[in-house]
Amino acid sequence: MRILSFTTLYPNAAQPIHGVFVENRLRHLVATRAAEVRVVAPVPWFPFKGAWAGSYGKYARAPLHEVRHGLDVMHPRYPVIPKIGVSVAPTLLAWFMRPVIARIMREGYDFDVLDAHYFYPDGVAAAWLGKWFNKPVVITGRGTDLNFLPKYSLPRRQIQWAAEKAAGMITVCQALKDSLVELGVPQQRVTVLRNGVDLQLFRPFREPNERAVARTTFGMERGTALVSVGQLIERKGHHLIIAALPELPDAHLFIAGDGPDRAALKNLAAELGVADRVHLLGVVPHGELPLLYAAADISILASSREGWANVLLESMACGTPVVASRIWGTPEVVAEPAAGVLMPERSAAGVAAGVKAVLADLPERGATRRYAERFSWDATTDGQLRLFQGITGQAPRMAAE
Repeated sequence: MRILSFTTLYPNAAQPIHGVFVENRLRHLVATRAAEVRVVAPVPWFPFKGAWAGSYGKYARAPLHEVRHGLDVMHPRYPVIPKIGVSVAPTLLAWFMRPVIARIMREGYDFDVLDAHYFYPDGVAAAWLGKWFNKPVVITGRGTDLNFLPKYSLPRRQIQWAAEKAAGMITVCQALKDSLVELGVPQQRVTVLRNGVDLQLFRPFREPNERAVARTTFGMERGTALVSVGQLIERKGHHLIIAALPELPDAHLFIAGDGPDRAALKNLAAELGVADRVHLLGVVPHGELPLLYAAADISILASSREGWANVLLESMACGTPVVASRIWGTPEVVAEPAAGVLMPERSAAGVAAGVKAVLADLPERGATRRYAERFSWDATTDGQLRLFQGITGQAPRMAAE
């Protein structure tokens, strides 16, 4: 079958880790050779490419077309209006992508399913596009689109409308499915297909000296190495982990990511007298994250909102247990002692308590890896194919040699 994936949450040459979990799911789907996939991944229009423009400059530097991991990816532009952009984003996205998709179809790619990722604005726009082109739409809910945006009346109504029009819906955890049900969606219309982890890329070191070398590379020679991966924004909770360090005098924190809170985090570390134990690594390329996870002793996720946090499984697959906040789909990921522990509360004290609990009964790294091995992409890929087959009424056909 032919699938057109539609999402603003997708990597590009200028933002190589943006929405990488969507790309990973599609890569494993294509690897079955049972489906052909093309990707339309719109980015906001912006005229200036300079670094001074921040994230908007990165949008401007994104190519219009690229091939990533064998997938044909288009990055057409659409306008984003400051301050009122959230309200009109689905309309603008749908309107500006209509001629793009019409051209794709004229050029011979008459797809069977429009596969949208992120309910708002992407899923709402996809519902309009599906109506215009008479194509079934599948929408995947991934996190903030269902655990935060429905608090606002206009997005909530539009999400409910898109859910009614969708031929199928996917959520990456049970907690997000529950959110859709609370919005009035019949539970039998929602399929839970959690994200998987690439067990070939994310793996423990095979030789003891490899870990020693990696620890030296990252400056982890002393004490307990804690790692936190994610954007430097408030909801990721890096500030809570820094605030926990006075209670963890032997610990060093290594933060992989960048964002607007970088200066504030540095200032907080200085105020608490732990600046020498906080290491801001900047953006670590996705392919280098396995080294960071495998070198660390514990990985921490202190987020206030997540759907299915990929960083947790990535860490576990490298043999490194986790400490995580008890939110949304995270209890579905951290479900046994081999995985790590959930914080008793989302606070600095909760982070410290979680780290101490793991250190007091540190799981064997092989056991943590074996736990992660239950979460390959295979079940998710099979679930997608079954869902698409049921919607289109056709068996997935093997791609041409």
